[in-house]
Amino acid sequence: MTPNDWVGLIMTVVVFFLMIAIYVYALHPSNRKKLEAQRFIPLDEDRLDTEGRK
Repeated sequence: MTPNDWVGLIMTVVVFFLMIAIYVYALHPSNRKKLEAQRFIPLDEDRLDTEGRK
């Protein structure tokens, strides 16, 4: 295997385990309240206090 194959393999495995960790974190019942509190942040226009929008 070439070095490029090894880099691709290692990156794929690392991303796979990171995604599993993120899924476990997001779906764990103890994190529900914290994540639900941040649910509408991208849609909250009051948080965008830019001068161009005023």
